[in-house]
Amino acid sequence: MTKAVQVSDVDKTFHSGDSVVHALKNVTLEARFGELAMIVGPSGCGKTTLLSVIAGTLNYDKGEIELFGQNLRSLNDAELTEFRKKNVGFIFQHYRLIPTLSVLDNVTVPLILNGVHYKEAEARSAEVLGKVGLKGKESEHPGTLSGGQQQRVAIARALVHEPRLIICDEPTAALDAETGHIALELLVNVARSPERSVIIVTHDNRIYKYADRMFKMDDGRITEQKKE
Repeated sequence: MTKAVQVSDVDKTFHSGDSVVHALKNVTLEARFGELAMIVGPSGCGKTTLLSVIAGTLNYDKGEIELFGQNLRSLNDAELTEFRKKNVGFIFQHYRLIPTLSVLDNVTVPLILNGVHYKEAEARSAEVLGKVGLKGKESEHPGTLSGGQQQRVAIARALVHEPRLIICDEPTAALDAETGHIALELLVNVARSPERSVIIVTHDNRIYKYADRMFKMDDGRITEQKKE
């Protein structure tokens, strides 16, 4: 399997007054196409910071990150935004759906941002909602759905523009065991595509078994890598 993401010797510090927090310390990892990788560890160990620098939403101080062979440092802000818009899908712990929009319109957002005509965006979004088991829910609003259904809307939104990298920040933390299992099965199916890679940050040990590759973090460092 070829690599989708290469992180090499990355450092990240945060400054607050006179204090300095070393969030990432010489982090190196590789995520491959066709695999689901997990970054695990205790709260505050740097997992979400690492996810953010991989996604290109946070600058880093030292090292190199390549997504699909593209060095993120070589892109200016506008180019990075465009690259991320086309190539990265995001799934968050608390869904971040837009409450005033219908389920269908929530899912169309990445397509509209990528310049897809609204009618085509609607059709593609309805198709993806069917694939995640939400056919018939298109006109409802997020507030009328269960937590598991809202997470499936979030998964559909992350998949609809067919990004090569899916980034997930604690996607099951707000779900019960059964609903979390359903969400992970969906993500595993996505990860099995040879054109896609999925990276999940979590401290939910109920879902560790789904990982093809696991990176354990502590105090800003990768302390262990394990391939299932």
